[in-house]
Amino acid sequence: MKAIVIATPGGPEVLQLQEIPDPIAGPEDLLVRVRATALNRADLSQRRGGYPQPGPKPLYEVPGLEFAGDVLSIGERVTGFAVGDRVMGLLAGGGYAEQAVVHHRQAMKVPTNLSWHEAGATPEVYITAHDALLQCQLFPGESVLIHAAGSGVGVAAIQIARAMGASLILGTAGTDEKLARAKELGLDIGINYHTQDFADAVLAATNGLGVDAVLDVIGADYWEKNMRALALRGRMILVGLMGGATTNAGIGMLLGKRLQVRGTTLRARPLEEKAQATRLFEKTVVPALASGRVKVVVDRVFPLAEAGEAHAYMETNANFGKIVLDVP
Repeated sequence: MKAIVIATPGGPEVLQLQEIPDPIAGPEDLLVRVRATALNRADLSQRRGGYPQPGPKPLYEVPGLEFAGDVLSIGERVTGFAVGDRVMGLLAGGGYAEQAVVHHRQAMKVPTNLSWHEAGATPEVYITAHDALLQCQLFPGESVLIHAAGSGVGVAAIQIARAMGASLILGTAGTDEKLARAKELGLDIGINYHTQDFADAVLAATNGLGVDAVLDVIGADYWEKNMRALALRGRMILVGLMGGATTNAGIGMLLGKRLQVRGTTLRARPLEEKAQATRLFEKTVVPALASGRVKVVVDRVFPLAEAGEAHAYMETNANFGKIVLDVP
């Protein structure tokens, strides 16, 4: 099969389309003909050599944390799926390829209203956003601040928070255009971090109380402002480190406000945890995708062979929603 291989750590140019052996499915796996996959920030880190695929080093390093495609074959212990089913799901790697193998508990059937491109853009960020908001213990009637509102996770989290009953959704982005588009998806208040101090804006919007929850993908650069923006007994979930992993910020407010801070990743979790996150998502969010209440936002589609160009585009931060690779 053809696949995009990381020849050596480096820039987008190291992504090479190569012919590699077809994957081999086990007794609990699905072998899938991939129709679409999508980019995630983890792919950029892996390409640079900073975020290797968990487990033993593969002979060919193929990035890609999600997929959508047709089931080609099923393992002897697989139930609930059949050859020809349209499926989507999570991968630890290997999505930038014509075929992929996935444990059947990490796969879901694709709603009939989703295109291949939309389905391929769904699993990683939508499950991440849903799982993060659950870990934040976001209750109906509460307020939430979502950073990077135009990113894949941000676009998903805005809609899922609305579906969960959040009463006030605030979000940050670097352009007014992204914030305007995010408002079409359910964002109440947009904050341009280039022109506003987001903590001040949050406090102004909440009569000085702060928000109940924060979903952060930035990390160190936002720590102190996030602490200011959180309400008494607020909760923050950290799902990314785009702004750095090290900070010398004070921790007094963490104690004084009795705040809770959690960190999470999805890729490195054991099968049982990924399966649980997948089934919860399938039960609560997939019906909203099927009804159109929650939408998958695709920014641009690149052919698989142009994965390097797609990575270069993602590094500009110009996208709103997901960048998809079409697998012809």
